[in-house]
Amino acid sequence: MTFPVLTGSLDLLHRVAASVPADQLDAPTPCAQWTVAQVLLHAAGDQHAWASIVGSASPPGYDPFTPPRQPGRDISQLITDAIDAATIAWAGVDPAAQTVPTPLPPIPAMAPELAAAACALDAAIHAWDAAVATGQPSPLTAGLASQLDAAARATAEPLRGFAYAAALPAQPGDDPAAALLRYLGRDPHWAA
Repeated sequence: MTFPVLTGSLDLLHRVAASVPADQLDAPTPCAQWTVAQVLLHAAGDQHAWASIVGSASPPGYDPFTPPRQPGRDISQLITDAIDAATIAWAGVDPAAQTVPTPLPPIPAMAPELAAAACALDAAIHAWDAAVATGQPSPLTAGLASQLDAAARATAEPLRGFAYAAALPAQPGDDPAAALLRYLGRDPHWAA
């Protein structure tokens, strides 16, 4: 794949999902209305949605914004399948193209690099959600957050109230990861 930020973010999502204990799938998350299983199902559905728009993959079989409470099958395999679909779809995207379509209704198209970063943002942030909800270390580094910031700035405002909560005020000493999380409406110190 020619979009390293996306490759790295998909890897984070895969590693975090594979490390979620089965007895923590019902645990609360920073996405107050969703459990760990629902966050991961949402993340998988979003990757399928991106893959169906930028490639020829099938769209998710459910609305990623109303994920079921129970995965119905192995959550790690669901994530693997979504990542595989995304990887194949993005491999066919020409980074020199003027634009590529997005599954984001208020943003129908973006430059390929920015679109890949927006797709990566989704994977990385939901990897963070699942990680902190299950006691794993944060997978969101300052370097990755810096790479995702432009995508967050391009997508968050049109999607506030639907996909993102209101931004939280910046705090002195925030590193790029904390600043990104706050911008996306998440408390970087969230704990269950």
